Amino acid sequence: ADDQESLRKITTTLALKNDEITNFICCLKQSLENLEGNSSRVQEDLETEFSSLHSVLDELRDSMVTRIKQERASHTYELQSQLSACSKALESSEELLEVANQTLCSSEADDFTQAAKDIKDSVTMAPAFRLSLKAKASDSMSHMMVDFTQEREMLQAIKFLPVPATPEILVSECQVCDNTVTVQWALPEPDTKIDHYDLEHRRTNYEGPPRAREDYPWMVVEGIRETAYTLTGLRFDTRYMTFRVKACNKAVAGEFSELVTLETHAFLFKLDAGSSHQNLKVEDLSVEWDSCGGKIIQDIRKDKNRTNQSPMHSPARTAMNSPKRVPSARVGRDRFTAESYTVLGDTFIDAGQQYWEVRFDKESKAFAVGLALRNLGRFDQLGKSNASWCIHLNNWLHQSLTAKHNNKARALDCPIPDRIGVYCNYEEGALSFYNARTKTLMHTFRTKFTQPVIPAFSVWNGSFSVQTGLQVPSVVQSGQRKNSGTSSSNASLT
Repeated sequence: ADDQESLRKITTTLALKNDEITNFICCLKQSLENLEGNSSRVQEDLETEFSSLHSVLDELRDSMVTRIKQERASHTYELQSQLSACSKALESSEELLEVANQTLCSSEADDFTQAAKDIKDSVTMAPAFRLSLKAKASDSMSHMMVDFTQEREMLQAIKFLPVPATPEILVSECQVCDNTVTVQWALPEPDTKIDHYDLEHRRTNYEGPPRAREDYPWMVVEGIRETAYTLTGLRFDTRYMTFRVKACNKAVAGEFSELVTLETHAFLFKLDAGSSHQNLKVEDLSVEWDSCGGKIIQDIRKDKNRTNQSPMHSPARTAMNSPKRVPSARVGRDRFTAESYTVLGDTFIDAGQQYWEVRFDKESKAFAVGLALRNLGRFDQLGKSNASWCIHLNNWLHQSLTAKHNNKARALDCPIPDRIGVYCNYEEGALSFYNARTKTLMHTFRTKFTQPVIPAFSVWNGSFSVQTGLQVPSVVQSGQRKNSGTSSSNASLT
């Protein structure tokens, strides 16, 4: 039995090896076919390029020959015109000379005097004395000569275009901030033949090289002329982004660089419909006041019959280490009730710096945004117990904006924005609210978080939406460092 098992294993191994060799033979045959096709293609391309070069030379030759002919015709015309004028002047002079000789031989004095006077006048007006005896055009054509030495050397230097070298991404020069990623790279040596670069990136939840199967496809940015590129307007819904870049010249692209993975940490959460008041119609990241409230109850009852179908169980979200997801404990009777028109986020914060923004309807009768402890009572309104901190908009009798905690409030003397940024530094116990458009600080709570906290929202007769997957803006971080000793605190609430 042992021998049979050993033989069976050997047979299986040999069969697998045969399959590998067979596949490799197929690959070699395919490579041979590809080689033939690629060789024919590059040869055709080469012949096309040389034909194009010949055409350029032929066109240039025709143009220069035409120039020579034009120059020759111009000089010929000048010289022939001058020759004709000189011939006529010489003929006139010879006739005049003959008349003068005949006059000298005449014996009649009266005729001689008159003839001499006529000859003198004729000589004075003779064309021969008005001619320039300097050629108007040169017979030299040396100025039309061409020296092809440099061009000949250039033609002799023609060779196959080399494959571009592989770029290297400079990790220390790359930056991740304000929901943008700037990637920089360099070539081992300068290459004047490089035409452009192609950058590819994709999101992932795994640090390091990509796995055999990734959840996200490569995104391509082509035609980059510089050795750096900035991706803007990103929403960081994964922990990392992987990058690779290749250089391209006019003919061929080089190999991709080594993969580089950059951490793109940002706070990502959704609204927990199971915690919300029955008068709140909750989507993933938006809430609308619903005075009837019947539909949301039916939806929750349906959700009870499903197992692990909530977004909190999605693989992409459970892959994130922190902030952590919090299982909903407020389904059914445990949801917020009475006048606590509240809904919580589905992810709690127990470490680090987090930032998110909320856009709300300024016509809402009441709205609040902030943080709450996990044990916030289902009858508790935000800011009216020691388990929550918030900024509250009151739009009932008169419009006001206040900071609330433990049933204490402080009126805020600032314009009411339509979008609020919320910043939490868990370790330092800081909770700050900003005008999200101008990044102007509105208020800061300073406390000590003794347990995880959850994003909390409240709305009455209104609506709001939340934007997550945002990094802490750099202006907020610098402002926090600057104002760390001067910001408001819980004690300032009255």
